[in-house]
Amino acid sequence: MGDRKGFPCLIAVAAYLTMTKHNQYRIAPLASKRLPPGIPFIIGNEGAERFSYYGMRAILIVFMTQYLLNADGTAAMLSEDEAKGWFHLFVSAVYFTPLLGALIADGWLGKYRTIILLSLVYCLGHLALALDHTQFGLAIGLGLIALGAGGIKPCVSSHMGDQFGQSNEHLLSRVFGWFYFAINLGAFLSMLATPWLLQEYGASVAFAVPGVLMLVATMLFWSGRNRFAHVPPAGMGFVREVLSGAGLKTLARLSMIYLFVAVFWALFDQTGSSWVLQAQHMDRLLFGFEILPSQMQAANPLLVLLLIPLFSYLIYPFIDRFFALTELRKIAIGMFVTVVAFAIPTWIQFQIDQGLSPHILWQLFAYMLLTSAEVMISITCLEFSYTQAPKSMKSFVMAFFMLSISAGNLFTSAVNFYIHNEEGESLLAGSDYFLFFTLLMLVTSILFAFVCRFYKGRRYIHQEQPADPNI
Repeated sequence: MGDRKGFPCLIAVAAYLTMTKHNQYRIAPLASKRLPPGIPFIIGNEGAERFSYYGMRAILIVFMTQYLLNADGTAAMLSEDEAKGWFHLFVSAVYFTPLLGALIADGWLGKYRTIILLSLVYCLGHLALALDHTQFGLAIGLGLIALGAGGIKPCVSSHMGDQFGQSNEHLLSRVFGWFYFAINLGAFLSMLATPWLLQEYGASVAFAVPGVLMLVATMLFWSGRNRFAHVPPAGMGFVREVLSGAGLKTLARLSMIYLFVAVFWALFDQTGSSWVLQAQHMDRLLFGFEILPSQMQAANPLLVLLLIPLFSYLIYPFIDRFFALTELRKIAIGMFVTVVAFAIPTWIQFQIDQGLSPHILWQLFAYMLLTSAEVMISITCLEFSYTQAPKSMKSFVMAFFMLSISAGNLFTSAVNFYIHNEEGESLLAGSDYFLFFTLLMLVTSILFAFVCRFYKGRRYIHQEQPADPNI
């Protein structure tokens, strides 16, 4: 695979991309009511990076169950339960490594340099998947992607928040919406393209194309370096703030919220595993075209693109006329919507268990409800996490939020490994599997609606510097 030759090259490129000193950059947001000048580069980077991640992830469960090889070229496919277990273990790792990225960014290198370095590691992971289709290549590729994709996650979103000061704070919520829009535009395109590439051209091409997009994302982010506000790392000040009374109280308060949100992610990310496997047994003919099982995942990002403006400009203002729609109330409503959303694949699986073949439009209806829940929970949590974080802990608190995604996927992974017995049978077979998660979400939603009433927090926004008339 040539990995040994690749690492010196990686170090040389990283040194070049990060060699400019922090004091040659602007270190605070501009005092302006306009959109910060670096935002288009961040949003463009995020769209390309999400293409790379979701494109790779869209075909992962199919690759493990149909394409995986031994070193001698013989088939080494995994069972469905094993593949689901490894899939969610990988996703869990992707959302655990943000802690490492946040520690490096807030305490040592700063957000910009951390993003550049770990993005190059990310590119090497895609290269490994494209070149080696054995279990070893899969492990190396997914390990590097987990480190790169996870490590940059809290840094990119908090770096975007760093571009805003008190003068344009009112634009923050809208820009986080556009940030999420870019995520889902990239995901939508990749979830349509990579399953088709896998079927038509094989695993090498299907994994290589997301790798190319990750390289594009890295170069786009680098090209915006002179337009960003580069908030310097706090060093030991970061450690002191994390361990201070205020820092520990912030983490404790948010942990209470994130514990419940983790259950949402335990269900949501099954659109890439159990829902794909379920779609294989459904009638997938639509307007004369057969939809590939893994292509159904594209419904989620497409619906996000449609639902973000619908919620922002119609649904939220309408609800706000009857009661104050706080961040935590949005999350609570989203959790109850998730219960209904997961009840639909439970019913679908019950029909499949009888020999019937329900139409794929039923799963599309479930996607619509689950995506509505995602808009209410995930976007809200991103903004809530940033504003609730003390100024030197922005990336770290974002990583703390992402631990909820890791914990949810780790739970789902553990369930799938546990229910797979030595005889190759499942202890939660058929519709019982989906029913288990539906009831778990119902209990979680009820408890969250009660607990969130006692949350009391504080907003933190960066200070500004005078606007540059040339920008």
